[in-house]
Amino acid sequence: MDNDVSAGGTTSIVGRLALGITLLAFGLGTTKVIDGVTTADSVSLAHYVGGVALFLVGLLAFRDRDTATGTAFSALGALWFTWAVTAGSQMSDNAAGLFLLLFALVALTLTLGAAGGVLDQGTYGLLFVSMVLLAIARFAGSDALGKVGGWFAVAAGAVAWYAATAVLAKWPTTLPRRAAGRGVTAAG
Repeated sequence: MDNDVSAGGTTSIVGRLALGITLLAFGLGTTKVIDGVTTADSVSLAHYVGGVALFLVGLLAFRDRDTATGTAFSALGALWFTWAVTAGSQMSDNAAGLFLLLFALVALTLTLGAAGGVLDQGTYGLLFVSMVLLAIARFAGSDALGKVGGWFAVAAGAVAWYAATAVLAKWPTTLPRRAAGRGVTAAG
């Protein structure tokens, strides 16, 4: 297995950890799987870890001339910060749905342009699905669909957390490739 990570610098590790923890807290709060824990309980963490710290990590990545990581983390940091500071305000379901849909579009852009490999694409792809489901849930007033979106956020957080841990622990971050045609035979 290949342990190479194209974006395994310190800023990307810290950014993946910050994103992973924020997504796990947000997702678990949205699913309400833990008694007494709701999405509102993740606001402070989303504000400081997902917003401020992630934005700062993005700026540090820009300083290191890593535009892909800088763009991803500063954009996500700004979005988490905005979500956190508006979480307690009176907002219509349609306005909240629109914000989540715009958040999803940023995640889609990051998925398509992920320079860090399959784990980053997986994180951003799962985040995209989560935000789309949460947006539709807000537009439709569906708590059940919102919980499904929360589980996708949990999965995205787990992938981001694994990506950071894998770099530090030197675990595999890519799937092994098998060359077709070399010693491969078809039965039958």
